[in-house]
Amino acid sequence: MRVGVLTGGGDCPGLNAVIRSVVRKGVQEYAFEFVGVRDGWRGALEGKIVPLDIGSVRGILPRGGTILGSSRTNPLGHEDGVRRVRDTLAAHGVDALVVIGGEDTLGVAAELSRQGVRLVGVPKTIDNDVSATDCTFGFDTAVGIATEAIDRLHTTAESHMRTLVVEVMGRHSGWIALRAGIAGGANVILIPERPFDIDQVCELVMSRFKINYAPIVVAAEGAVPKEGQMFLKDRTRDEFGHVRLSGIGEWLAQEISRRTGKDARTTVLGHVQRGGTPSAFDRWLATRFGLHAVDAVKDGDYGTMVALHATEVVRVPLADATERTKKVDPSLYDEFEVFFG
Repeated sequence: MRVGVLTGGGDCPGLNAVIRSVVRKGVQEYAFEFVGVRDGWRGALEGKIVPLDIGSVRGILPRGGTILGSSRTNPLGHEDGVRRVRDTLAAHGVDALVVIGGEDTLGVAAELSRQGVRLVGVPKTIDNDVSATDCTFGFDTAVGIATEAIDRLHTTAESHMRTLVVEVMGRHSGWIALRAGIAGGANVILIPERPFDIDQVCELVMSRFKINYAPIVVAAEGAVPKEGQMFLKDRTRDEFGHVRLSGIGEWLAQEISRRTGKDARTTVLGHVQRGGTPSAFDRWLATRFGLHAVDAVKDGDYGTMVALHATEVVRVPLADATERTKKVDPSLYDEFEVFFG
């Protein structure tokens, strides 16, 4: 049996660990043959296929990014996209695909599965917003990077007694902001699920100055004020229709400074959260996902995604994993309000 491996969407720490795991078990236990699809769904459209064997995945476990490359290509938006993907798989004798991606990549996989393409999904994203799994790999690394940055910013903020606004990734989910904000001792945490009142934010900021501490404000890139206006530097969209979120941190710093009379600066962590060496947890989770994904291929259990439920890796229908985005529960956010201000 020949199995293809594809990584789509944004890069993410742990992708190489999945590729390694899938190939190692598939070759050693099931005598599968493997090929890699270059650059996500774009490679599937353009026929970019490379061989994968145990030698080619040796030493990649600690490496960030993906040896196969990635892209935000949506084959469903291209003319004859589904047919072209099918033709690529047929031309290279690919019997099944392991698709590693977030909500967009897996959404395409779910549609291709409905149209008869044999595939198994693996959830990855630093945003942790894929439904039907407790956690995605990449998230732990991103939170660790953001937390370290917040720790470092505390000292410089206190040295100058100024407000520092830290803008983190997460798109329309606040998982990174909430987890890193709490771990880093932020005084204000703003998430997309809870539109904020800028006057209240300024009150919380001033409450810190009153006790001679410099405030740290952590804002998810998709956070919005109660008026509902999204602040964007760039309004262009990718092939999945997503705008490039950025700008809320800068706007917040300007508003805080104007309203409080205190100096405020912005740090946008951006892609540093996605790059570099994956954490031990992400390597562990990605490896488990890979092992279970190749088992699903062996069992012919297509149209499923491997998922973490508590400590167990299970299989769930791809449709369940892509029907909605996983958001922060308001009650979870409310747990930490005692630390705000």
